[in-house]
Amino acid sequence: MQAGRFRSIPEGLTLRAGHFIVTLYGDVVEPRGGRLWMGNIIETCASVGISETLVRTAVSRLVAAGKLRGQRLGRRSFYALTPAVKAEFAQAARTLFDPPQRKGWMLVQAFSELAPPFVKLGEGWWLGSDEAAPAGAGVVFRASLAQGGEGLSGLAQSLFSLPPLGEAYGAFHARFGHLEAVLAAEPALAPSEALMLRLLLVDRFRAIVLKDPLLPAEALPADWVGVQARALFARLYARLSPLADAHVARYFVNAEGALPHETKATLRRARTLSCLA
Repeated sequence: MQAGRFRSIPEGLTLRAGHFIVTLYGDVVEPRGGRLWMGNIIETCASVGISETLVRTAVSRLVAAGKLRGQRLGRRSFYALTPAVKAEFAQAARTLFDPPQRKGWMLVQAFSELAPPFVKLGEGWWLGSDEAAPAGAGVVFRASLAQGGEGLSGLAQSLFSLPPLGEAYGAFHARFGHLEAVLAAEPALAPSEALMLRLLLVDRFRAIVLKDPLLPAEALPADWVGVQARALFARLYARLSPLADAHVARYFVNAEGALPHETKATLRRARTLSCLA
């Protein structure tokens, strides 16, 4: 059940079971080995109002899609990430938790659709930031700006859908900026609340940042709201993590036993996010 003090945080959000389960695995499970008991998945999703029926259906679909694989031990079922998606999760984690470099550009020759960070220039040719490495591309060229830098922002805004992205970042900042204010006024927080709030934070930020072309700074509008949103994400993630991770270590299990409180991967995330807060 949702914690009363924070009921306004998920209000108006469309939380899809499959998307939220992927968030749970990316944030909590993957850096702790990639395997989790089904009961933990159900209980965690229930904390944000997702029913057990929807969870079981979503897990079945993730298994069918080759993202999860199940293992039954006695009465308990455990689900692990498949090797095929570990690289995908690692790339998403770098986008979420590492400071964006925003160094230059990438021109890609590919005859299949690329991810949203790339924009199609013509048949078989795509442009994007060199921060967003594409998978399955034919030929990749690194590019730098030779001249005409004063018009780069206008060109980028004509090619990439920056206004809707800016609106999404602005909505994220408004919603979770309110949470930051609430936490400052009411510092007492239960570990289960901290985990629920951190998962909502990651779920919403992931939905936006994985569509962000991560353009070089000179191509972005002045006072780009994405910078403020990322800093807010880093501050809140750091604020919520000690209690959230304590809840994970106390209640979350895999086939071998309790998940660890921290790992090299979680400690690395804390270090890199400290550069952004």
